[in-house]
Amino acid sequence: MLMKTNVINILLAVIISSAAQKVSFASPSKPITSSGGVKIVSVKDYIINPLTYEYIRRGLKKAEGENAVFILKLDTPGGLLKSAQEIVKLFLNSSVPIITYIAPKGARAASAGVFISYASNIIAMSPSTHIGAAHPVVGGGSWGKLSKNVKEKIMSDTIAWAKTIADERNRPVNFIVNAIKESVSITEREALNKKICNVAAQNLNELLTKIDGKTVTTAKGKVNIKINKTNIENIPLTIREKILNTVIDPNIAYLLFTLGFLGLIVEFTHPGFGLPGIAGLICVILALYAFSVMPVNYAGFILIILGIIFLVIESFTPTFGIFTLGGITALFFGSIMLFNQPLFTRVSFKVFIPVIVSISAILLFVVGKAIKAQRQKSKAGKEGLIGEKGIALSTIHKKGKVRVHGEIWDAASKNRIDKNDEIIVEGISGLTLHVAKKEMIR
Repeated sequence: MLMKTNVINILLAVIISSAAQKVSFASPSKPITSSGGVKIVSVKDYIINPLTYEYIRRGLKKAEGENAVFILKLDTPGGLLKSAQEIVKLFLNSSVPIITYIAPKGARAASAGVFISYASNIIAMSPSTHIGAAHPVVGGGSWGKLSKNVKEKIMSDTIAWAKTIADERNRPVNFIVNAIKESVSITEREALNKKICNVAAQNLNELLTKIDGKTVTTAKGKVNIKINKTNIENIPLTIREKILNTVIDPNIAYLLFTLGFLGLIVEFTHPGFGLPGIAGLICVILALYAFSVMPVNYAGFILIILGIIFLVIESFTPTFGIFTLGGITALFFGSIMLFNQPLFTRVSFKVFIPVIVSISAILLFVVGKAIKAQRQKSKAGKEGLIGEKGIALSTIHKKGKVRVHGEIWDAASKNRIDKNDEIIVEGISGLTLHVAKKEMIR
């Protein structure tokens, strides 16, 4: 009986101990305090793209490794939705406080920048900045040929995704939905009043002062932000990221493609030089890399190629301007249509107009000259003597001697030619020149 009682007491003790542990685990824990360090990544008017994502990920990983506060200094016209989605995932699953600071004055967080900002723990804005205009753009600034059902699916999916971000960060849903549906955009003052923006700051120093001591919720729980202004690190783009980010710029990619293709054309029409072909091939490959990242409209891509080909045809076979006009027209419309999302990815008129004029002039002049040079008769060897003038060194009646280019040749003629008469070479047979008296040539 005593043994039975002891067993019951032991079981009760185990149950009570287990329950106590559960209560202890369930009790609210104190916020974690950040290390005081600050890591800053700057997106300076860049398009949100895979390289931007890599850059932000690298900076965020460094901040997480040091339990530091992560600040994204943002100024962007927008970018690719897929890249924005990847960045949002990083932010929502991060263990450190994330602050998106829309700066400097005049900066904006448009399109993809809205989703990235909303996914941050704190949104800060400089004076004279704005946020909004997140309407999905497909097919050259419009919905293109997408069916109504597809358009509705894209819009519904984007809105649903935006709502989950707003709910996760406890921000107003109405604004981001209107930014998607109606391309609504608001200033920093309106954003503060609507509780979209958490902090207004003139500069980085003011921002750090205002966020010091705030508590935010991360993937690992509540974190109390501690700022040590002596431990601030600006993380720059690596050389690789700088180069590739430059290549991805729409204007640079356009220049690489058009000028690279021009180099290949010059090499094919005037072989042997090498440099235009090598440089052209490198430029075209770099341009194709950029096009693989950006939303390219292949109709525009084909029109640009077609335009250059038309100008080359004009150089080969002059058609009184028909192919020139067609080539310039194709280049113009191809340049406008090259990218599918012209609100933030487009080629500037200041870039492609001079390029079209230059390409037209180069192809019509340089390539034309190269082709004419290829068609000219050879100036070297025996063939170079045909049509040349000389002097009869003896009376030529069927056979005789002539001097051409300072050289003495055997000569033959169907008609009599007197000594010292001026002759013209009509042909060559072995080492004998067939000549005629100059005044007899018609």
